[in-house]
Amino acid sequence: MRYAAPPLGDLRWRAPVEPKRTDTVEKANQFGPICLRAGAGAPFPGQDEDCLYVNVWAPANATEKSKLPVWVFIGGGGYNALTNANWNGSEVVEKSRHNIVMLDFNYRVGMWGFLASQKVKNDGDLNVGLLDQRMLLTWVKKHISAFGGDPDHVVIHGASAGAGSVAMHLLAYGGRNDNLFVGAMSESLFFPAQPYVNELEYQFDRLTQQVGCLSVEPEEQLACLRNQDVISLQAANHAQHFPGHEGPLLPIFYWTPCVDGDFLQDLPYRLMRRGQFLNVPILFGTNTDEGSVFAHNSLTPSDFTNFFTTNYPRLTRSDVASIISLYPQLPPLPNRNPWYPTTSLAYGEATFICPSNNFLDAFVSSSFSSFNLSNQGKAKSKKAFAYRFNVHDHALQTAGLGVPHLFDAAAIFGPDNISGFGAGEESSYKTYNKPVVSMFMAYWISFVRTLDPNMFSEKGSPQWEGWDSHVHGDDDKSRKRLLVELGNTRMGKVGDGESDRCRFWEALGDRLEQLGRGS
Repeated sequence: MRYAAPPLGDLRWRAPVEPKRTDTVEKANQFGPICLRAGAGAPFPGQDEDCLYVNVWAPANATEKSKLPVWVFIGGGGYNALTNANWNGSEVVEKSRHNIVMLDFNYRVGMWGFLASQKVKNDGDLNVGLLDQRMLLTWVKKHISAFGGDPDHVVIHGASAGAGSVAMHLLAYGGRNDNLFVGAMSESLFFPAQPYVNELEYQFDRLTQQVGCLSVEPEEQLACLRNQDVISLQAANHAQHFPGHEGPLLPIFYWTPCVDGDFLQDLPYRLMRRGQFLNVPILFGTNTDEGSVFAHNSLTPSDFTNFFTTNYPRLTRSDVASIISLYPQLPPLPNRNPWYPTTSLAYGEATFICPSNNFLDAFVSSSFSSFNLSNQGKAKSKKAFAYRFNVHDHALQTAGLGVPHLFDAAAIFGPDNISGFGAGEESSYKTYNKPVVSMFMAYWISFVRTLDPNMFSEKGSPQWEGWDSHVHGDDDKSRKRLLVELGNTRMGKVGDGESDRCRFWEALGDRLEQLGRGS
């Protein structure tokens, strides 16, 4: 179903608007196309610029009076692609005993969702991919009761860039509560560079040059882009070096959200430090080897540092030296170069694991901040739950990938309902890892229903304790998370080494999120 009008022509790089009303019956029995991705050239089959569709899975007997909890899933893809906006939510609805409504949807990505320039801000909108998501949440508030859902009990959930989006909605408008959701779940929180608008003018200039719009008057360049055909624009929708960088490596994520001064009012780490985000119950977690599918197969320490400065160009020479000191060479892996394991660990922690840990720390502390005292009433710490997913798949272990990014997704939705690691007929979740699925899925369903993963957990599952129920600050002993392992799931504490490294990345947070050149 459409949740917004087709973002075509003059609606390119503008906030989404409501679709036109119709008095005819619209067919909604097939998935809509997926939004255009970066790096694909011409649109792939099944992709289209007209892509703002939502899928709803609801119990067949649900009515407007059912008031069922609502699970809204935001897909990932590094803000440059949508891995798949059409995952199947029917199994989680069934396993909830028909006690939830499930949604997933498309939002604009790559150049279409995150082109940034003062010119765009003057005659359009920035971060329209995030504004698409906000529009979807508004659509849910308005319409979900027709499917049996409770518009006042919506829980958002994102994976990778979708998890980063969850964080953005918690930080949105400086932590303003628009009453769009009551809880938030994050798989592998993704924090790439998310810079200021003036640091991204080069992307607009490159795009106008590549599609022949540079020769028109500056105030007409955006209109020129809006008049270009999809094929021409898609040809320019790909990664390029950040300014001042060259060499064989390109940044993994070229298009990203930016600080627009409105939806995202400052660098995310700065907002986190000030406690400027919504105080609702959260469930955040990561996989053990988050960096393994992204890391460069580094041969030398120089390869390792080049990979980091390619993706985080604001890092200084001193920063790089500190990173090398903090991440010494690890034991080798089969069929990999000597510095690959270290590159994988460092990138995984910098970009996924530590943003999640640091957000959890900031979240707990924010309940006691002056901001939340003044903006959200009497201080009351909302529950924060954390997990580390450490379920081993034999084929992934042999490939040297460990427990990779989003390997937990198939355990949440079921291996037949998603794409990616752990999915499909040969999935280990259908054989030796099968017990993990029912246990882990039940925790997530329980959180959606009650904002507590324990209320409807599988019988015999361990009690999932909060990240930090009593103490806030720098007490490492309070950082507790559910360690998910086959046959041995239990509560555990974050190790001192990981805590120290996450403090290091938090201190570097501002430079990681900017693109200005270091020294």
